[in-house]
This record gives sequence, structure tokens and C-alpha cells, in this order.
Amino acid sequence: MSSVFSPELSAKITRTGIVAVIVLESENHVAPLADALREGGVNAVELALRTPRSLEALRVLRRHAPEMLVGAGTVLLPEQVARVREAGADFAVAPGTNRRVLEAAAGVDLPFGPGIVTPSDIEAALEFGCNVLKFFPAEPSGGLKYLRNMIAPYQHLGLRYIPLGGLAADNISPYAADPNVLAIGGSWIAPKVLIEAEDWTEITARARVAVDTVKQNRQS
Repeated sequence: MSSVFSPELSAKITRTGIVAVIVLESENHVAPLADALREGGVNAVELALRTPRSLEALRVLRRHAPEMLVGAGTVLLPEQVARVREAGADFAVAPGTNRRVLEAAAGVDLPFGPGIVTPSDIEAALEFGCNVLKFFPAEPSGGLKYLRNMIAPYQHLGLRYIPLGGLAADNISPYAADPNVLAIGGSWIAPKVLIEAEDWTEITARARVAVDTVKQNRQS
């Protein structure tokens, strides 16, 4: 029993390069949103558990786009872990490092990326064997320069990071080029205002720009 991201799962997340963070109020938006993201090249999402319909939206997303990587976000309570696993989540993440949540994730073999922003957070996550960590909030905490300094003592452990917070199309290039970064979390790609407006064209455009930016910087 563990909460480790398998090599196969990590490789799939790396290939898309972007994890679109989404908040859904209605299941009716699930299918068109998933289609818009995939058309733009984004094949991984973090569906935040911030609304009463989040779990049902996760189930609908799982059925509509079975090939898409679906992560559950903002997993704050141990009891949420089993629910998102049952709903079909491929992985889960949290804004912080909660030992009880990590224990629950390990107990159901749910790959889990806890939020980290200090060395102590990293070491708490290491106690549970976590190998993918969510760097949050990335930019307000000092950005890539801070991340590189913080993780230097753990470099030999092969940990990978998903930065999120304060990121947008105009500042993700350095993150994309860093080998420690598994993928970039992006809430700007499909913000609530665009989902509510059903502006799927704009979401596709933002997804395409983000994916292209990641690809270009990984090749340079």
C-alpha cells in the first residue's frame, strides 16, 4: 500500500506537461470542457473538490473521457480519499501536507501529491514515500529560484514537482525547462468565469498556448 506515482503515471503527466485545474458547479459542463481541453492538447486535469457537485462531476468526466488523466484536488480530509478513489480518480493532490490524509491515500493505493512549501513539508511527505509533490503557492512563495534552493538537499531522491499558484502563460517557460518539474498546474487555462460563460473556444486556445510553451521550453 502506497501513495507513489508509478513510472507509467508520471510519464503520462509529463507528456501532457500541463495539469489544468478546474472547478465545476455543474455536470453539464464536464463533456464540453473535457473536449475543449483535449482539443488544445491538455490530457490531465485536477478537479478541485470545492463544490457540492465535484464528486459527481469527477464520475462524469471519468465516463466521458476515460483516456484523460483525472486528478482530484483540494483533498483535505481522510474521508475524501476513499470517495475520490471510488469515483475514478487516477491521483489526488492537496494544498498542504496532512499526515492523516496521506495515511488514507496510502491505505487505498491512491497516488498522492501533497502540497509543499518548506523542507519540513518535503520530509513529512517522504515519510509516506511520496515521489510527486505539489509546490504551492509557487510564485508567491518565491518561484522557481526558491524551489531550486529548497529541493537541493533532496536532489538525489528523484522527486518531481508540480508547481501551481500565480502561474500563467507568460511566466511558465522557466518552470517548463526545469527537469525537476513533472508538469505545471494551470488554473488560468479554464477559470470559472470561462466555464460559466461556456467559452470553450477560449479554453482550447489557452490550453494550446500552454502545451506549446511547455514543449518549446523542454526542447530548448
